[in-house]
Amino acid sequence: MTAQFQAIMLQAAPGGGGAFQLIFLVGMIAVMYFFMIRPQAKRAKEQKKFAETIGVGEYIITTAGIHGTIRRVNDDGSVQLEINHGTFMTIERSAVSMEMTNAYRKKSAPTVVADKK
Repeated sequence: MTAQFQAIMLQAAPGGGGAFQLIFLVGMIAVMYFFMIRPQAKRAKEQKKFAETIGVGEYIITTAGIHGTIRRVNDDGSVQLEINHGTFMTIERSAVSMEMTNAYRKKSAPTVVADKK
């Protein structure tokens, strides 16, 4: 019985399906790229552009949830944030949250109601 078991185990698996496996693998990589990697890179690029364009007098929210107005932009990539009258904090530009700041701006923007006749 041992000889039969060894003979069965040593037989080669039937061939075929190699091309399908390769196509499936390439397809999975493409799906991961287009649904995960590419959107994340795009969001990071938008965040970086947003952080570079903020200026003095803008009301922002940091990633830690701190609200304040930018009072000075430093040359080293940091900004001075006024949290309360006379209370200042220095933070990095990268700590400004684009999503939370834009959500706040959208919420606090005045809404225009058209006259219905």
